[in-house]
Amino acid sequence: MASSKHSCQKLFISSLLLLSVSLTFLVFSFQPKPDHEFDDHRRQTVPHHHKKPLSIINTQKSWFDDLIERKIFSQRIKIGFVNVDDNVKHAYDHMHGEVETVNVDFRPVSKELKWEKFFPEWIDEDARWHEPSCPEVPMPRLEDYRDLDVIVARVPCGSGIEKQGIRDVFRLQVNLVVANLVVANGLTEGGDDRTVSVIFIGSCGPMQEIFRCDDLMTHLGEYWVYKPELRRLRQKVQMPVGSCQIAPLHRDQTGNMEIQRYKTAEYSTTRKLNDHKLYHNQRVAYATVLHSSEAYVCGAIALAQSIIQNNSTIDLVLLHDSSLSQKSLQGLRDAGWKTKQIQPIRSPFARKNSYNEWNYSKLRLWQLTDYDKVIFIDADLIILKNIDKFFAYPQLSAAPNDKVLFNSGIMVIEPSTCLFEDMMSKSRRLMSYNGGDQGFLNEVFTWWHRLPGKLNYLKICKRQDNPNHEMEKGTYTIHFLGLKPWACYKDYDCNWDMANRHIFASDSAHKRWWKVYDAMPKKLQQYCGLTKHMDARIKKWRGKAKNANLPDGHWKISVKDPRQYHLID
Repeated sequence: MASSKHSCQKLFISSLLLLSVSLTFLVFSFQPKPDHEFDDHRRQTVPHHHKKPLSIINTQKSWFDDLIERKIFSQRIKIGFVNVDDNVKHAYDHMHGEVETVNVDFRPVSKELKWEKFFPEWIDEDARWHEPSCPEVPMPRLEDYRDLDVIVARVPCGSGIEKQGIRDVFRLQVNLVVANLVVANGLTEGGDDRTVSVIFIGSCGPMQEIFRCDDLMTHLGEYWVYKPELRRLRQKVQMPVGSCQIAPLHRDQTGNMEIQRYKTAEYSTTRKLNDHKLYHNQRVAYATVLHSSEAYVCGAIALAQSIIQNNSTIDLVLLHDSSLSQKSLQGLRDAGWKTKQIQPIRSPFARKNSYNEWNYSKLRLWQLTDYDKVIFIDADLIILKNIDKFFAYPQLSAAPNDKVLFNSGIMVIEPSTCLFEDMMSKSRRLMSYNGGDQGFLNEVFTWWHRLPGKLNYLKICKRQDNPNHEMEKGTYTIHFLGLKPWACYKDYDCNWDMANRHIFASDSAHKRWWKVYDAMPKKLQQYCGLTKHMDARIKKWRGKAKNANLPDGHWKISVKDPRQYHLID
């Protein structure tokens, strides 16, 4: 029985190998019509509980034997093994005439290193005291493993907590080893790229942050066959290994912005790739999402205008549900947004009628497949200077939040139908620490890339040496926490009127938002009017601040905002 099981495993792995290599050379018309579990679609999926799909093995056997007999391959196939045991390697012994194998040696990352070392909450971004650095993740000597056609790797699934994403350092190392091998063997100096296929073994599959589901050719039980897109993968391996560093941008010879490379491993090829083309030759857009109410229509209009006022001509796309009126939609379009109605997605872990009940609607961003890359921006932000250069960063890039987490207020993402479907399938399994999209996305994208904190500058002041809460210089944006500027009088930040909201108060940041408002066309300003309810709330809290004699004294300011005389019902 054990011998028979081992033979089935050998045959199955051999079949997967030949399938992965043949993808480059064969048209799918060679493939016979097997049962429903295996068809000629680009992506095939068999549930994980099919550990040994014998019907597939038997179906494949005659096909691949026929391919060998026809001598489809004119030369030997070279396979590199990464983190695999002897049983897997022996599966290829009977193919010694067609296959050459090599074991890829690398030093395992230290077991003392924890995920937090790669994703620290704070780094010295401006190198005022010291240059940020990342822990070492050893890689193989790539020049020792040339001309590989296929890489077979067993991916560890870690010992993660149920309902959370996997944060395992050795798992990250194995994925990066494979990615570096693919890039080193696929990209050539002459420009004729070679196809390198990858077979991953493991119930959890590879890290989707590195190996995109769009490149998945076949998934059978615990076996995953990929044909990676080389240039996207190269950019991944040139990024820092965690949020412990920021990949700096610099101008290339053509004047375009590109990412300065952090090479996890050195490549013997001297071929120069213009990675800025990952942005400049691709379709890109800024996007935001409105749902549930019209409370952020004014904010979205100001956001669009701030982007335009800073000389960006990139598309602006706004996703919205049915809660917006036709008048509001017209205002958003006049502001520069291309509007697209969506079906909202309820956050499965949010309380009913809570502020984040429908925040999972943000996942619809991954359905914007008319674009290769999107920078999402929350509607309570404004742009202070042009940020187009950040399209050079790959998915998922964001500014840090707490501990190992990122803030989803600004994100660089890459739309993908299969990734959207994968996230939806996990939406009830992966927990969200805050019940909203940010908590969920941090479990989906546990490996992410740090953007400068000044790109998502949170309007929150906890420093004792800054009593007036003056905002920092050189920020790219302001993310307005607390009460929003359009919900206050123009004269001052009404967060000052509530003692428990003082940390969100900043008159200097408030003035920057109103500067955008003053510069926008008059016909757009009408969408930022005060309702009677908003005006009553402001007056209520001004009165409470006066009665409490709050020492900042903002309640003493004589209000001149003309909107108070033109209230909306």
